[in-house]
Order: sequence, then structure tokens, then C-alpha cells
Amino acid sequence: MGNMDKLIRLIAALVIVILYYTEVISGTLAIVLFVIAAVFAVTSFINFCPLYSLFGFSTKKKD
Repeated sequence: MGNMDKLIRLIAALVIVILYYTEVISGTLAIVLFVIAAVFAVTSFINFCPLYSLFGFSTKKKD
């Protein structure tokens, strides 16, 4: 996973969390987006996306 990909995922997760805590989103939508935010954050920190490997996709720069 490339650095830009990780940064975009972390920013998206942060935006979702901010929207939740400012009560812009709530209910079922908030729960679904919160789970997506958690997945984005975890995959960014572990530098691995299972869907990318499943489909043979990579955002990492080639050497």
C-alpha cells in the first residue's frame, strides 16, 4: 500500500469520526461509516489491504 493511499484512508477515517462526534451523521449510517473508518485506519497502520491482494492491485511504488 502506497503512502498516498494510507494518507487518504486516514483522512477519510478522521472525517467520518469528526462527522460522528459533531452529530452530523447518526444512527445506522453512523455505525456503518464508523466500521468503514475503523477498517481504513487498521489497513493503513498494518500497511496491507486484503481486497488489494485479492484483486492483485497495488498502490505501492515500484522499485
